[in-house]
Amino acid sequence: MNRRRVLSLLPGGLLACVALLMNGKHVEAKNMEHKSWRLTEEEWRRRLTPAQYRILREQGTEPPFSSPLLHEHRPGLYVCAGCGLALFDASSKFESGTGWPSFHAPIEGSVETRLDFRLVLPRREYHCIRCGGHQGHVFDDGPPPTGQRWCNNGLALQFIPR
Repeated sequence: MNRRRVLSLLPGGLLACVALLMNGKHVEAKNMEHKSWRLTEEEWRRRLTPAQYRILREQGTEPPFSSPLLHEHRPGLYVCAGCGLALFDASSKFESGTGWPSFHAPIEGSVETRLDFRLVLPRREYHCIRCGGHQGHVFDDGPPPTGQRWCNNGLALQFIPR
């Protein structure tokens, strides 16, 4: 292998090493009171619709502007569709114009984040802390007070009005 070939591989290898080092350390919130749910594939398939299963268990994404929760504006809680854990208070929801329900912050201790490289460039994805269900991705282009946009799949949530 010549020097030019080795140098061309360095940026990708370096990025992969950084990702591996950060992967376990990118936890946004931990709460040991939430016992982990361990269900079999069959139990998850019985519990969820096929579309929910694809999102929550296989890290899928629903089409933009397809969720009825996009237009939900009542006070209440948004809970994980997999296990019912409260993830967002309705007061943190805002209109992002992206086509998915968006929030400026989760309920403390309800989610964990990790790096996602499925689209090559790293993004932070987040999961329910209890059942591990994929919810969406968090971006740093949201409104005050956090400057974050927690972009959620509507099918991964259920709304409970107050």
